[in-house]
Amino acid sequence: MGKESKIVAKVEDKVITEDEVLNFIRDMGPEMANNFKSEEGIKSVINELVHQELMYLDAEENKIYEEDEFKKALEATRKNLLKSYAFSKIVGNITATEEDAKEYYEKLKDSFITPDAVTASHILVDEKNTAEKILEDLKNDGNFEELAKEYSTCPSKEAGGKLGTFYPGQMVEAFDKKVFEMEEGEISDPVKTEFGYHIIKLEKKIPGGEKSFEEVKEQCMKEAQRVKQQKVYLDKMNELQEKYSVTLM
Repeated sequence: MGKESKIVAKVEDKVITEDEVLNFIRDMGPEMANNFKSEEGIKSVINELVHQELMYLDAEENKIYEEDEFKKALEATRKNLLKSYAFSKIVGNITATEEDAKEYYEKLKDSFITPDAVTASHILVDEKNTAEKILEDLKNDGNFEELAKEYSTCPSKEAGGKLGTFYPGQMVEAFDKKVFEMEEGEISDPVKTEFGYHIIKLEKKIPGGEKSFEEVKEQCMKEAQRVKQQKVYLDKMNELQEKYSVTLM
């Protein structure tokens, strides 16, 4: 048998355990939960659980459950819970096999093709003569990252001009056209765009292509399951529409 959870508070006959406190914090979600992991935070959660029990006792004593508004709220909650539970009963046991996933992959193979990509850096300046001076420094073994930090007007200067990896169409047209024509290690002449003059360094070319089934298997399994669940759900709805009267206004 597991170890019993430590009791941290008691309200009349109701005990509040350490596990209940931890579950309450966990249910907040990771970001919010971080605010309640200190000793003070845990105390505040215990107080909140105590307050909830006090409200419950007061509500029972005053027979709030007999009020019409409570009965309406209870019925609305019951209906929503029944709908949710009924939906889970229809689709909850529907799973996808690897064969289903492969069939989904074959049908939508074209959607798993990735375009070519590049990893590049740049130095952006306002004046062409400044760009030409930097280019001359680079030809004389100047350090690209240091020159980017010194001269570039782009926020990427803080990372030595690094732009990361990107695909065709993500940069302005003239820049985009040039960078995808370059070879690895090549440094371009100044390229004029609406932002100024760019000196581009192509660091890596990443060929695109069709992703294998193994690469996208998990995604295909989820999508195949969703498709099967949707079919079962719609079939059930068609069956129920035959059984119950439905009038669309």
